[in-house]
Amino acid sequence: MMAKFRMVRVDFWKNPIVSEEMTPEDKYFYLYLLTNPNTTQIGIYQITKKQMAFDLGYSIESVHSLMERFTRHHNLIRYNPETRELAIKNWGKDNLHKGGKPVMDCIYSELKEVEDTSLIRYVSEAIQKGEIRSLFESFCGQEESHLEKDTGAQVEKTTLDSESEPFDESFAYRDTMRGQKEEENKKEKQQQQQKAFHPNEENNSYIENTLESNQKTEDVKEIVELWDSNGFGFTNVNAKQQLLAWLDDSSFLQPKEVILKAMNIACANNKRKLNYIVGILKNWENESLSTVDEIDLYLKNQKPERKSKKSTEAYPSGRSIPGGFEFDLTAGEEE
Repeated sequence: MMAKFRMVRVDFWKNPIVSEEMTPEDKYFYLYLLTNPNTTQIGIYQITKKQMAFDLGYSIESVHSLMERFTRHHNLIRYNPETRELAIKNWGKDNLHKGGKPVMDCIYSELKEVEDTSLIRYVSEAIQKGEIRSLFESFCGQEESHLEKDTGAQVEKTTLDSESEPFDESFAYRDTMRGQKEEENKKEKQQQQQKAFHPNEENNSYIENTLESNQKTEDVKEIVELWDSNGFGFTNVNAKQQLLAWLDDSSFLQPKEVILKAMNIACANNKRKLNYIVGILKNWENESLSTVDEIDLYLKNQKPERKSKKSTEAYPSGRSIPGGFEFDLTAGEEE
């Protein structure tokens, strides 16, 4: 990155899309996309939805909805879920005004790191400065030339193969139809055999899916009840959603039991806050703990051993005197 800061022009608030179409939540999210620590000089950067949710304090579902809204409705960003790359449409229009060797070198080095080159084309359309736009388009041209070469090679190979051997259309048609019928008969026999050995497979699959859905509902209900009944914040729906996301987005083998244990520890320490619970869960994940038994053993080993109290009994110094001994001061004196 060129700098440790990002500038937002005052015209941001005069944009009709911002002032008329965006909700307060949209504006907050858009400012985050323009200024978060992952941003680059070219307006294309890698970021995950989980990172956005953590930074903004939103649930992953909320971030997903906002991304869909900005992609389909506002048409201000594009996101590649495979490469985790995000591109801002008007970045070049608002930020890429100055040229010069340092700026061009920085842009060049960042463009080389972009995996999805279609995002480069997307951002370049709004760039007004000629030399910067040409640099962007040079990367798009490289990608297009590679695609043309690959396509041309495939077409040439196909043409050569077709010219090298004579082709009998009627024979190919008969052979294809016969092969299709044989393949269909083979698949039908396999399906009949599967039904014979597993007559209730479809019903079992439905039952398993239903049980799994019901189990998840029970897990959510149990966590929410513990949250509401122990003073974590009855109306704090956002915090509940973030905590429930750990049921699906964690490495725990027993996610519900682990979450409940973390909540009980928070109650015992009088720390009824989401950040405290999440801190406990992250610590257990970092320690590669996946079950409640592993966590219990870990906590047991973390407790310091109590030092044995020193005895306060006084021991006489020197030789011990028998208990039945009587000391007579007058012994041995003559009268």
